[in-house]
This record gives sequence, structure tokens and C-alpha cells, in this order.
Amino acid sequence: MASWTEATRGAATDDAVPAARGILHPELVGPVFRLGRYPAAPGVDDYVEHYWAVEWDLPTERTQPSDVLSHPALHLTVEDADSPQHGVAMPAALVHGVLTRRFEITLRGSGRVIGAKLRPGALTALTGAPAHPLSDRVVPALDLFPGADALRDEVLPLARDEDRCAALDAFLAARLPATPDPRCATAREVVAHVMADRSLTRVDQVAAAHGLTVRTLQRLTRELVGVSAKWLIRRGRLQDAVADLQADPGADLGALAVRLGWYDQAHLTRDFTAAVGASPARYARSLRAAARPEQ
Repeated sequence: MASWTEATRGAATDDAVPAARGILHPELVGPVFRLGRYPAAPGVDDYVEHYWAVEWDLPTERTQPSDVLSHPALHLTVEDADSPQHGVAMPAALVHGVLTRRFEITLRGSGRVIGAKLRPGALTALTGAPAHPLSDRVVPALDLFPGADALRDEVLPLARDEDRCAALDAFLAARLPATPDPRCATAREVVAHVMADRSLTRVDQVAAAHGLTVRTLQRLTRELVGVSAKWLIRRGRLQDAVADLQADPGADLGALAVRLGWYDQAHLTRDFTAAVGASPARYARSLRAAARPEQ
């Protein structure tokens, strides 16, 4: 099974974030599931950061847990699998709100997903619905996008990821707002800044950097992203901690904690364990074990 695909469909993805960022066990990419990422069409890419595709085909007796430290993004997905996913019968078109905890799924049998990672504010711009009621929830896409049930028949029969992305492009292009909401651009800037700048450790710093009051910032992130500004700061640091440990499982945890903005290793361990489900030391050991060749 090919492990990774990043295709160009007339435009390059504009974010520099590695494609597998947040996947807690990247060694599963390839041996267990295929992962691809594709750019959205011009115009649609103002609202879709990129499309992503996952496909798996496991032996009957095998199950495989797969966890992701989720990003501050909502997703529109079209999914099919041999068994229900997210408590929903397959196939289905779904909207996933931002997960404030890690995303956990157990893969079994065969299945495939094509998803649109929506930019901050995109759900509200496309549907008029705020993001915060969807946090930690998965709902039928039909609840928000009229006609979304047709996506199952329009997208899933297509053989190529690129063709499935084109079908999603067409669906979303028909729903683009006539007038962009300037709050969406602000939300995008805030999220990009917070996720990239580890010097930001307080909400008032973020607000000042973007010329907002703390109250306005909190209202903006809640309505258009679905989470608080404080959550964004913490999640950005945790994403970096995971990425750094994946790059160097032997990293000094005390130094890593201070460099990424924690007071000390104990505070890193508390936050990391709550989000990832394992302490940084235990997670690093699992990465080292996965990297060792089988005897």
C-alpha cells in the first residue's frame, strides 16, 4: 500500500504544515492505511485548506487503533467502511466539529474517507451556522449543507482521489458566499499565528497582536473556530511537542518543555498526558520501539 500522496491539481497547497502532523503513530501510514492530501480549486481554497484521503484494507481478524491530536479545524467528509464509524452507519456524508480531545478510531475491514479540512470561519461562511455547537460532535452533513446526502452517490463511486476532490469542489463552489465575511480572514490570521508562534502564551497577547479586545477575540474564536483562544495556544504547543518527539524521540524533555513555553517538565507532562493519553516519556519510548527493525 502506497503510504503518502500529495498531488497538485492546478494549485499548490499554501500551508507549510507537514501532511502527517498530528498523527500520533506515523509509522502506520503505509503499512496500515494510505494517506493523501490534495489542494482545493481556486476560489474554493479560500474556504478549504486542503482535501485529504484515507483508505485501508485490513485482514478480517485484524483491528488497528489510530489516534490523531486534532487540529483547530472542522471537516466535511464522505465516508464508507465495512462497519459503522463515529456511531454512524456507512456510507455517510458528515461534518466533524473541532475535537478538543484526541481523535480515536479503530480501523477494521476496509474503508475510505475523502475529507475537506475547512479553514477557520468557513463553516459559518458557507452555512451561516456557528462552529462552537459542533465541537466534539459528528453530525450528518445534511444538517448543515442542503443536498449533502447526494455526495455519497456522487463521490464514493469515483475511482481516483482527484476526481472525488473535484466533486467536492463543485459541491462547495455552488455554496460560496457572494460577499466574503472579513471576520473569516481575521480568524484565519489568528489561528495561523497562534499555531506557529510559541512566544504566545496568553490570550491578551494574541488579542493585542491582532488589534482586538480579549472579549472580541474570544467571541471570534468560539463562533468561527469552535474553541477558545486559550485552547488554541495550548494545542499549538502540544502539536509542536508531538512533532519534536517524532523527529527526536530521545529529546531532553525538560529542555523541550521550556522551549515550547511550559514552566517546567511537570507542566508539560500534565498537559501532554491529558491530550495524548500517554506521558511524553512513554510516548517517546513507543516511537523508539516503532522505529526499531523487527527481529
